[in-house]
Amino acid sequence: MEFFGMPVQVLAGQIMLGLVNGCFYAVLSLGLAVIFGLLRIVNFAHGAFFMTGAFSAWMLLHFLGWGYWAALLAVPLVVGAVGGVFERSLLRRLYGLDPIYGLLLTFGLVLVLEGGFRVAFGTSGQAYPVPPLLQGVFNLGFMILPIYRAWVIVAALAACAFTWWLIERTSLGARLRAATEKPLLTQSFGVDVPRLLTFTYAGGIALAAFTGVLAAPILHVNSGMGSNLVIIVFAIVVIGGMGSIFGSIVTALGIGVIEGLTKVWYSEASTTVIFVVMALVLLFRPRGLFGKEGVV
Repeated sequence: MEFFGMPVQVLAGQIMLGLVNGCFYAVLSLGLAVIFGLLRIVNFAHGAFFMTGAFSAWMLLHFLGWGYWAALLAVPLVVGAVGGVFERSLLRRLYGLDPIYGLLLTFGLVLVLEGGFRVAFGTSGQAYPVPPLLQGVFNLGFMILPIYRAWVIVAALAACAFTWWLIERTSLGARLRAATEKPLLTQSFGVDVPRLLTFTYAGGIALAAFTGVLAAPILHVNSGMGSNLVIIVFAIVVIGGMGSIFGSIVTALGIGVIEGLTKVWYSEASTTVIFVVMALVLLFRPRGLFGKEGVV
């Protein structure tokens, strides 16, 4: 049986593979959307923190003997704390200024992090083993799906759902939104606004590091792995709507599937299709598919 000239088995397999890539995009773009939506900072260093998370997992394994599960818990906390220090010491000084200053500062951080890891570990990449519990495959009938990639889908969607719930459905999320929209009024009620802003930035960075640990067994851990993804992630955030958490998740999953299908029908366009979609969205809906009025 065929669908648009493609066997249904092949179509289903590409959709599944696209969904795996879309899950990586979703968690990365989610962290970026949280930081921009609440802090109005274009965090160009997001890909570098993704790479730092992957390298941190690799170093914990090779230097301390910590396995995958320990790294999955520890790395987001440690890298998120580093992000919090960066926000308190440097980024905070730029609040209220032209956004270009925050962009330049975070771009400088990218150069420092990538250059440091390149000098320390080279550019060839480091292999990270799949944990024994997640080795093997599922036979879905239409494709063979590695168990680890199935785990990536589950873990990424769980992280997205938890983040959305935390910001949209809890009192902490309400305070975060209030602190960014009306900081003086919020502070008059006894809320520590600077601490909330630090928590927001650290949380977005922790999501990037979490994604880095998830990606380590699939991608070769190398200093350029973040740069390869950050442009795509920025495009996803623009398509979904700058600052829209739900928009970033839905768009990332959709783009992953579209990218996977494009590789079958016209592989040459698979690396550019996302930018074609972004151009069309900006042309007809500049604020993004799920963006709020006045946020472009």
